[in-house]
Amino acid sequence: MMRTTSAVRQFTNDPLPDETLYTILDNARFAPSGGNRQGARIVVVRDHITRQALVELTIPAAKKYVAQRQAGENPWNTIHPSRVTDDEIAAADVPDSLTAPLLEAAVVLVVCIDLRVVAALDKELDRIGIAGGASVYPLVWNILLAARNEGFGGTITTMAVAQEPRIRQLLGIPEAFAVACIVPLGKPVHQPRKLSRLDVAELTRLEHWQGQPLAPR
Repeated sequence: MMRTTSAVRQFTNDPLPDETLYTILDNARFAPSGGNRQGARIVVVRDHITRQALVELTIPAAKKYVAQRQAGENPWNTIHPSRVTDDEIAAADVPDSLTAPLLEAAVVLVVCIDLRVVAALDKELDRIGIAGGASVYPLVWNILLAARNEGFGGTITTMAVAQEPRIRQLLGIPEAFAVACIVPLGKPVHQPRKLSRLDVAELTRLEHWQGQPLAPR
């Protein structure tokens, strides 16, 4: 299952019934979270008008993403300052692939996390926080695995997160909650059987950053 759960962005017109979605989330909810505090909450969105609003909230970040890619930058990275101008961002054309899944999927999940129960152990470091995500993203991955098991698929999208205050207003999300991601789910047009990923030797180093890669015995 882990080797065939791909990022699905193209969907058929097949519905994802509430009963099946319940099964997916009922299985996914056993994901771990920091201190088992289980602070994640999910807004299930089917309404077309709400989805269109989420698309509009996706576009500003998507424009910056496209402009930075065209300039040869790694979009939205936190290490190297962007040289892309506001005019270049405004002129960027957002491809349908970045917005269509929110409209074409059978359902859209807005995954949130209660910041009052997240252990952000890296919050004092001089960099963007990462550790707090350990309390929500295992659940998101479980959702994708559980969806795959039921013949459905989806992907993790984060473009709209840059407009978090407006998402909160749109969906009535309390201030104490962060929007972790938006996950469109539906029946895949095509489900690949083989995915391209780094092999273990490229992922690992033994004992030290300069160490040898892990190899099979």
